[in-house]
Amino acid sequence: MSDRRFVALDRDGTVIVERHYLSNPEQVELLSGAGAGLKRLRELGLGLVLLTNQSAISRGMFDHDRLGLIHERLAELLAAHGVRFDGIYYCPHRPDENCACRKPEPEMLRRAADELKFDPTLSFVIGDKPCDIDLGRASGATTVLVRTGYGAEVERTQAAVPDYIVNDLSEAALLIERLISTDQDRRAQG
Repeated sequence: MSDRRFVALDRDGTVIVERHYLSNPEQVELLSGAGAGLKRLRELGLGLVLLTNQSAISRGMFDHDRLGLIHERLAELLAAHGVRFDGIYYCPHRPDENCACRKPEPEMLRRAADELKFDPTLSFVIGDKPCDIDLGRASGATTVLVRTGYGAEVERTQAAVPDYIVNDLSEAALLIERLISTDQDRRAQG
């Protein structure tokens, strides 16, 4: 197991603009602050993984190849900011299929942790929906709700109980930088 810490991110409404069942790669658009925030997380030496529920596949709206094209487009947009993901994990199932990989179930994060050799309890999970926060809590990770996408509504209705709430990924990166610095200070004094 590596000492490297990771950030697990939701895709729609967290990294890219929320589009109902996004199926067109040309509609992939980074949210304001996403590129800069992800770049800062990389500069801190953190690994980055994307975890996304994609039930449109099981619903027959598009296939795995189309999803691959969407993620290729996302990779192109992030490359312009000098950023790449260490891994992209997705669940193709509908909620009624009761699979182990659909968020908030922790299987996607566990699989990423196994493949990339990191401890999920030392990770940060960032998202805009209750399923993201619940996944992080179930995994023992530090959870961060962003107000982008559905996040502002989730905060308003208190539909999730995150450890922290921030405006966007840029602000999330600053928060995580402070948390890591505080951790290091404690260990140095300890």
